[in-house]
Formats: sequence, structure tokens, C-alpha cells
Amino acid sequence: MEKNRFPEDELRVKKEKLYGILRSCGSIAVAFSGGVDSTYLLHAAREVLGEGAAAVTACSPLFPARETEEAKAWCRDHAIRQLLIAPEELSFEDFADNPPDRCYRCKRNLLGKILRAAGEAGVACVADGSNVDDEGDYRPGMRAVAELGVRSPLREAGLGKEEIRTLSRACGLSTADKPSFACLASRIPYGDAITAEKLKMADRAEQILREEGFRQYRVRIHGSLARIEILPEEFERIREDRVRDRICRSFREIGFSYTALDLQGYRTGSMNETLPEASSRR
Repeated sequence: MEKNRFPEDELRVKKEKLYGILRSCGSIAVAFSGGVDSTYLLHAAREVLGEGAAAVTACSPLFPARETEEAKAWCRDHAIRQLLIAPEELSFEDFADNPPDRCYRCKRNLLGKILRAAGEAGVACVADGSNVDDEGDYRPGMRAVAELGVRSPLREAGLGKEEIRTLSRACGLSTADKPSFACLASRIPYGDAITAEKLKMADRAEQILREEGFRQYRVRIHGSLARIEILPEEFERIREDRVRDRICRSFREIGFSYTALDLQGYRTGSMNETLPEASSRR
């Protein structure tokens, strides 16, 4: 396991700042997906605020059922109050049509429902798990966070992804080394309609890669073609005849006519690379 490469004093100062931010909230509802960031934030909120910390989890086709079940199990195991909401994103044309600001529209709808649920539960503050690394990519959803007054304690404390993993490791959180995940809508190119069928295809395809033992992956859908992104160091493995044959056969059963490997490898936000506003930030 990689040793802590962050100065201990610097990390301690950021952690203390985070705890101070949480303490100032009085009570908090964390938008909780069960990922690395939101899990650490919820853990910290629980430590600081006790029963004043709650989780709000979206039950949505944009997220694999296993992720939602893991989030529910985590809250049960840690005796944390969890509120469940149904964003119903696919019922909104301005989301399902998949415009470049899809993430903004989705996030505004989701956070609006989280704010309502938190208000009805008597919780004073709503927070998401974004961190300072989220500032470097095209993320229109961040605009919704700012507009609705949702707090981002990890980002406010100056914490980045690897620092959060380090702190999670120190706390013994099982999510410390969990691969990064983004909603399944990010597997579909902007302008292509988002449907329940496509989301299920992406989910099933990525489950196959997971079962094959790949650590970090995405399956992007381009019509009848599946574009696989994996870490470059795992290219040799996917080229093995048995592995390649199993993946291609399984992807055909899902409904893909063609399966391709992206030679650039896994990277976050690859669908954003064709957007002018994203290119200007790289």
C-alpha cells in the first residue's frame, strides 16, 4: 500500500478545518452515494455532530443498484439516519435530451429534492462531497451547488481526492481505495438521448469488467459500439485471448455490435473533451 505522501501537519490542519466547518453547521444532511468522498464526509460529520449527521441517498437508474445497496448498508452498519429520495431524472426532457449542461440540470433537480427532504427532517445544512480536484474539470453541476447554497466542506477545507483517501485509510474506512465512480449518464455522448435501456447496458458492461478484475473502468456508448476505458497498465491483461473473448461475447449479449479499447486509457470526463468550454480549461 502506498505510504502517506502528504505532510502530516498539513493534512492535520485541513482535517481540523473540516471538523470546524462541520461543527458550525449544527446539523447536516450529506448527499451520500457511498463513494470515497461522501463516505469520508459522512464519517467526519458523524464524529463531529453525532445524531445531527444524516445521509440523503438518491434511488435512481443513473446509479447501479449495487451502489445504492452499499450506501444503505453503510448507514445501517454505522447507525446513521438515511433519507431516500427518487429524483426521477428520466422524466425531464431537458435532462433526457442530454445537453452539454445536463449535469447542471440533474444536480439542480437532485439537490432541490435533497434540500426539501432535509428541511422536512429538521436538518439545518445540506452538503455534497465535492473536493478541490473537482475544480479542474468541466463540471456544470458545481454551478447548481453554488446557486442553491449547498455546502462543500471537503472543498472548503482544501482537501483533494488523494488526501481524502489517505484520511479514509487512517479511519479504517473500507472505501479508502474504492475506484472513482460517476453517474451512468456520463457514458453517453452529449446530444444522444439518455434512456433506461442505455443506462442498463452501460451498467451491465461495467459489471462484466468488474467481474474480470479490472480496477478502474468506464464503458462509453457510441451507438452500437462500446468504448472501453481501463488503466493503461491493464492493457496487457485485456489483450489476453480468453479475457478478450469473454468480454466481446458478453458485450454482444448485452446488445453491442462492436467493442473497442480506448488507447488513451481511463480518464474522468472523457465525454467532455469535445466541448469548447472544456478544451479551454485543459
